Amino acid sequence: MFTGIVEEIGTIQGVKPEGSGRRFTIGCSTVLAGLALGDSVSIDGACHTVTDLASDSFSVQSVATTLERTTLGRFESGRRVNLECAATLGTRMGGHLVQGHVDGVGTIESVTREGEVALLDFTLPEEVARVTVLHGSVTMNGVSLTVNALPAPNIAQVSIIPFTWSHTVLSDLAPGDGVNLEGDVIGKYVHRLLAAPSAADLRARWGY
Repeated sequence: MFTGIVEEIGTIQGVKPEGSGRRFTIGCSTVLAGLALGDSVSIDGACHTVTDLASDSFSVQSVATTLERTTLGRFESGRRVNLECAATLGTRMGGHLVQGHVDGVGTIESVTREGEVALLDFTLPEEVARVTVLHGSVTMNGVSLTVNALPAPNIAQVSIIPFTWSHTVLSDLAPGDGVNLEGDVIGKYVHRLLAAPSAADLRARWGY
């Protein structure tokens, strides 16, 4: 579990095929403090397990399913990525509950400036759109954000303050770029419960 508050911007140092997936080596410094083999780290919003540690980097294995469902399949050496270590019970919840399970990839439609803030408009895959509400939470590339507007069906807008703009890789985004999106976990459970068949429906279906 994560909070969507990026701790550090890391850099992909190496990409190596490993089975049907890939091995990524990420250069960093801050998140290495206290990091151990087997720990979970969010890389641009996708939860990974640390498989190797060095003095200035760590490595993870990304399986084929993750490469297909996220933007990680396009990662190359030199790319900057948002990093966050898993939350502890004493962690301040500065963002919202983030699982690190990417629901789908959206596409940046526009990046505009309005005073000091940057406005990002992006497409929402259906899995994210159905649990996204105005002023609710959405995770983009591992960053906890508030939905600023819903200007069109399956389009959302977020407003990025200067601190977030300079301390995450959201500032690297341009129209046409893909972004990892995770819908609000509470919204997912509410949607699932509302969609679940009632006891009467089940009795009618199975004849008991």
